[in-house]
Amino acid sequence: MDQFLVAGLGNIGAEYSDTRHNMGFMVLDAWAKASNTVFRTERYGSIAEIQFKGRKFTLLKPSTYMNLSGKAVRYWMSELKLPIEKLIVISDDLNLPFGTLRMRKNGSAGGHNGLANITELLGSQDYARIRVGIGNNFSRGGQIDFVLGTLDEEEMKQMPGICDKVIEGIKAFATIGPDRAMNTFNTRPKNSTVDTSHDSQAPTPDTI
Repeated sequence: MDQFLVAGLGNIGAEYSDTRHNMGFMVLDAWAKASNTVFRTERYGSIAEIQFKGRKFTLLKPSTYMNLSGKAVRYWMSELKLPIEKLIVISDDLNLPFGTLRMRKNGSAGGHNGLANITELLGSQDYARIRVGIGNNFSRGGQIDFVLGTLDEEEMKQMPGICDKVIEGIKAFATIGPDRAMNTFNTRPKNSTVDTSHDSQAPTPDTI
């Protein structure tokens, strides 16, 4: 059976559960709930397994906090004996409007501490990632409070749809291949002027 590791980035603890920096956790929680699957506590994170059309997805929510995400990802890649092309990472992105989604087969960390640590510990940036836009609606000096702030009411209403789109994108990546999946997934939202070639993010704070 073809296997994939899907790492959703975030920070553990109830105080971070609905914060913008926890988009990865939110997506995986939604996927597990929709699949009647529960996470179990394992080394370096919470783990759940989901099967779909002959593929097995191991969902990972690192317990290492954002800036050490690579420690958990590297461990589980080794534990599952998976090559780097079987890794998909879900993270937040300040430079994309809220709810905008981008899938890439590789790329720079773009200032995201979780991605930077994964790249450092894997020794490569050639892993797939899905970036979930959180916008940048903060004044100068307010980035940390914004990223670690709770989603507002309107944003929370949009989260189920956002999670569904990410989940479908991951399934497509595994079943029809990354190139075809990206062609479908990377569509420009209405009223958005976002540059679809963008693959960077302003620096985000570590939480330790």
